[in-house]
Amino acid sequence: MKKLHLIFSIAMMIAFLGCTESIERPQEYSLILVETSDVHGAIFDYDFINDRQVSGSLSKVHSYVKDLKKDENVILMDNGDILQGQPIVYYYNFEDVTAQHICSKVMNYMQYDVATIGNHDIEAGHAVYDKLKNEFNFPWLAANAVKKDGSPYFDPYKIVLKDGVKIAVLGLITPGIPKWLPEELWSGIEFEDMLESAKKWVPRILENENPDLLVGLFHAGYDYTYGNVDYETYKNENASLIVAEQVPGFDIVFVGHDHYTWNEKIENINGDEVIVLGPKNSAKQVVTANVKFKLNAEGKYEKNIVGNVVEMKELKADSLFNIEFGNEFNKVKEFVSKEVGVFSKSVSTHKALYGPSEFIDLIHHIQLEISNADISLAAPLSFNSVINEGPVYVRDMFKLYRFENFLYTINLTGSEIDKYLEYSFANWFNTMENENDHLLLFESKENGDSKKQNSYTLLNNFYNFDIAAGIKYTVDLTKPINDKVTITSMSDNNKFYIDSTYIVAVNSYRGNGGGDHFTEGVGLSKEELINRRINSTEKDLRYYMMKWIEEEGIIEPELKNEWSVIPENWWLKAKAKDEKLLNPVKK
Repeated sequence: MKKLHLIFSIAMMIAFLGCTESIERPQEYSLILVETSDVHGAIFDYDFINDRQVSGSLSKVHSYVKDLKKDENVILMDNGDILQGQPIVYYYNFEDVTAQHICSKVMNYMQYDVATIGNHDIEAGHAVYDKLKNEFNFPWLAANAVKKDGSPYFDPYKIVLKDGVKIAVLGLITPGIPKWLPEELWSGIEFEDMLESAKKWVPRILENENPDLLVGLFHAGYDYTYGNVDYETYKNENASLIVAEQVPGFDIVFVGHDHYTWNEKIENINGDEVIVLGPKNSAKQVVTANVKFKLNAEGKYEKNIVGNVVEMKELKADSLFNIEFGNEFNKVKEFVSKEVGVFSKSVSTHKALYGPSEFIDLIHHIQLEISNADISLAAPLSFNSVINEGPVYVRDMFKLYRFENFLYTINLTGSEIDKYLEYSFANWFNTMENENDHLLLFESKENGDSKKQNSYTLLNNFYNFDIAAGIKYTVDLTKPINDKVTITSMSDNNKFYIDSTYIVAVNSYRGNGGGDHFTEGVGLSKEELINRRINSTEKDLRYYMMKWIEEEGIIEPELKNEWSVIPENWWLKAKAKDEKLLNPVKK
């Protein structure tokens, strides 16, 4: 009987495959491709961290797609970075690891057709993304994430058949991961240059699959100059536009990673038009490509493609979606509402953009106590997060520390610490010629990116503005780049020696080369940086911070006054002016 059943199953499969091949190709056909990207845990229209409603969510995307499917043929795609951001994904990444993950439950329910994995998904670690890869009802793509033998760790591409029309989707991930994340999180995977990988896979897809539409789904940004690199930079973090231009064959390239809106028409090296699309983060938008196919005399489809950006703000969350995942929502809301301690005063990350702050001094204090290091290095990870005076809850830990970094201890000489700080302030503070100059380095308004929020935009990312604790130092605004910092002593007034070696606490993003402080600033190779590592926490730093606060009970954030900015009167005047220009607005 088993043998007959097997023969019958094979016969049915052959018959099915024969049917798919014999489906008559329609003379005309319309299709809408919908992309979400950088959702960062925004599953519900509720912010678990700030205890408030938000404008974007997958629950709203589901409403939009459900309505769209009533009249249209739809392919739903995600472009990575969904596993970090909101506590609900943290909970299913690290707290409840036996249940089916909330992301696979939700995305299977929404009937996603395909997705590409992002760097923050890799950040969750093998245990999480390997589990999800098996739980998804659709493939997770990354053609350039390969095993040691060169074969893809994830699926390289997906073929979607819609009524006889064949759509090929090639997935690529930003190759910068080894620079940002500990190898334990991506062991057994190598990340190839996006352009090289696309040049390898596109000819194979075109020859073997002969698709009617070729789509790129790239977890990488549009601006290839980001991070002070250029078009020729190998393993460029944001090579989506480069691939779209240099690899003929793509009709549409969907981008992500950079959290900006893109709807551009570009020409590739053959002179063919390629539509490049990307949405904002946290499911605030989706982008769509409306494709109309018309069969010509040669049996090939001529295509008309129109890109659109769709705001989720005015849409309502799908009520059945909220009912379906109500238990998961309530479980995590209870988790984040647990009290862990009390703060005697309010603290804000925004203050850290201009000089010494209680917020960063608290981070330093915890890092030094956890690690027993001599010196701590840290930066503000949020633009304007506030933890209010009074009871502090689990949700506040995501304001205190935004990312799932580990805490490293590494060996650095006094000279290297000085170079590290010089690099940080060279990218942060202006060299002032008089008291009327800016304190901060801004993009010029003429050359600034109009897609960014503020009329005055920081030239460099605030999460790279590193400050040290455990030493006393001044930053002189009148001095040129690489000569602003003067270290005077250890924080206990013992002498600081340029040629001595110190144990330094730093997060794993920085400790793997992220931000280039250690590589460009100090001059250490990636291999030397790894060799300098003494220890690493087993869990993310946020976990240990929460345990530390629970043990302390009452926390009294205070300024340590270990560093200062001079001339003080220039600093105070410029600080007040630049605070007004950036003027953080809660959204």
